[in-house]
Amino acid sequence: MNVSHGSVHPVEDVPTTDGAVPHPPRVRMKDLPGMPGTTGGLALRLSQLFFSAAALVVMATTSDFPSVTAFCYLVAATGLQCLWSCSLAIVDVYALLVRRTLQNHRVVCLFTLGDGMTSTLTFAAACASAGITVLIDNDLDSCAHNHCAQFETATAMAFISWFTALPSFLLNFWSLASR
Repeated sequence: MNVSHGSVHPVEDVPTTDGAVPHPPRVRMKDLPGMPGTTGGLALRLSQLFFSAAALVVMATTSDFPSVTAFCYLVAATGLQCLWSCSLAIVDVYALLVRRTLQNHRVVCLFTLGDGMTSTLTFAAACASAGITVLIDNDLDSCAHNHCAQFETATAMAFISWFTALPSFLLNFWSLASR
C-alpha cells in the first residue's frame, strides 16, 4: 500500500502594508445581557424586586394568610427574594456607575448560590400556594369566605418573580461553569 507521509512546509506570512492588524482581536462573550453588572442584569433584578414585593404586599394585606402554612411560606420566601434582589440591584447600580464588571470568581459563585437558593424557595412557595389556592377555590368551593383573588394574585406574582429570577441564576451558573 502506498501511503503518503505528511510533511511540514513553512509558509511565509505576507506582511501587511497598511499597518492594520492581520487578525482582529477576539471578542469574548463575558458580559452577556442579564449578567451581574450589566443593564440587563439590573433590569432582571428590578423586575424580581417588583414582582416579589407585589406578591409579598398582596399576601400580607390579607387578614387570614397566617392560618395557612403555605401562605406564610410564600410571605417568607418573597420577603427573602425582595432582600436578595434589592441588595444585588444596589451592587449592579454601583458596578454600572464605576464601569466595572462583576466577573470575580468568588462574587459570581456567591451570586449563583444566592440566586439558586432564592429562586428555588420562591418556586416552591409559589407551587405550595397555588395548590392551596386551587384547593380552596375548586375543591372546597369556599372562595366566598376567603380572599381567593388576593391569594391567586400573590401566587401569580411569585411565579413571575421566579420566572425573572431563573435567568439570573442560569446566566451566573453559565459564567461560573465556563471558567
